[in-house]
Amino acid sequence: MSEALYPAFGVLLVDDEAPWLRSLRMTLEGPGAISNITALTDSRLVMGALDQGNIGLVLLDLTMPYFSGQELLARIAEEHPEVTVVVLSGLNQIETAVSCMRLGAFDYLVKTDEEDHILESVRRAIRMQELQRENKEMRRRFLNDRLECPEAFASLVTNNKAMRSIFQYIEAVAKSTQPILVTGESGVGKELIARAIHTLSRGDGPLVPVNVAGLEDNVFTDTLFGHKKGAFTGADESRSGMVEQAAEGTLFLDEIGDLSLACQVKLLRLLQEGEYYPLGSDQPKQLRARIVVATHHDLSKKKDAGGFRKDLYFRLRAHHVHIPPLRERKDDIPLLLDHFLKESAAVFGKKVPSYPKELLTLLTNYSFPGNLRELRSMVYDAMSVHSSRMLSMNGFRQAMEVQGEVPAEQAMAAGEQNVFYSCQEIPTLSAAVEQLVAEAMRRSDNNQSMASRMLGISQPALSKRLKLQRDGKGE
Repeated sequence: MSEALYPAFGVLLVDDEAPWLRSLRMTLEGPGAISNITALTDSRLVMGALDQGNIGLVLLDLTMPYFSGQELLARIAEEHPEVTVVVLSGLNQIETAVSCMRLGAFDYLVKTDEEDHILESVRRAIRMQELQRENKEMRRRFLNDRLECPEAFASLVTNNKAMRSIFQYIEAVAKSTQPILVTGESGVGKELIARAIHTLSRGDGPLVPVNVAGLEDNVFTDTLFGHKKGAFTGADESRSGMVEQAAEGTLFLDEIGDLSLACQVKLLRLLQEGEYYPLGSDQPKQLRARIVVATHHDLSKKKDAGGFRKDLYFRLRAHHVHIPPLRERKDDIPLLLDHFLKESAAVFGKKVPSYPKELLTLLTNYSFPGNLRELRSMVYDAMSVHSSRMLSMNGFRQAMEVQGEVPAEQAMAAGEQNVFYSCQEIPTLSAAVEQLVAEAMRRSDNNQSMASRMLGISQPALSKRLKLQRDGKGE
């Protein structure tokens, strides 16, 4: 399996001193894990390389024959303003540094700086270039208003506009090397989103899901980073961790909001340094997997309360995907109902049944605290006992009552809320009845049978009242 190049764009090293170039390249490829590198010792070839290749970052020396670094910096800013330039010079002069920054350099470094300082600057420059490319890609996709890889979202059944915008955002950021934070209530499909991200990232490796909720410090370390033989009692042989197993693929850390503070420190170090140590080893290994994390918690509130590290929070939400609950995308309920009916019918070896029109009204007036998972469970439960041509609504009603929620057709009859409490002037009895009937008909999609149950009256009585209203003789 060939390793994917990092970053996705090229990094061009320009210096007339070949030994320094070799040393810099070894630093970037080793501790920096930066592999998409091209090196040039002739300053005359730089502009041609930028014209021909996918170069996003240039590390540029100042003092060179033919063209100086400052001359090249000015030309790059004029002809390739999208390229990020970091100056790496042997001159530690403030005036020169200020001049380079004015010409458009992202940073000015001295060759004698510490290796970690140089690497950190290069990583920031790569991150800046990635953000610029992602923003450009997002603008292009939103303006086109289309999905380029709709097959990646085949498992996510939806026609909702908000979900479509989320899919477009995911397409734009899927190839980024930065973490993606997926949030949403339980049951909205966060793992399905993670799988879509993995598919779009086009990595050669697998998707490796890990539920990290409640993992103790040592278990978390062993699970993610693995161990060497003899690292602890019972470690009879070496074992690779999930990070290594996800190499060139995606590591999906679910329930990240339940991670202990001690484990959060280790995850932060992995993301910052791009390397980790298996238990019992003093040799670091490089992170070669894309990180996607998910939680149903509000991490911002947990951060403010001290339950989640601020630095990890901001590191994780470099890209943030929030999945809306089902109650905010009720236009998807008919589509999801048909999907789950077909799915469950195949599981139980039954024909796909028809269902009463009132069922959709019942479902669209329910809040679905368990989201898609709850709807799927309702459908499977109904299909498990289904034996006639028409699907029964009884199981759906019972499931709603178990959740402590009165089904819509009973809500108005229950009279649990005083709808007139905040009214300065209450309507007349005749006007109130007329409005109540109109609202019941609206909620039931003009189905008199369903509306009559909402109102707690018989269908003939409702039909008579509607006729009187049409004739202008409302009581």
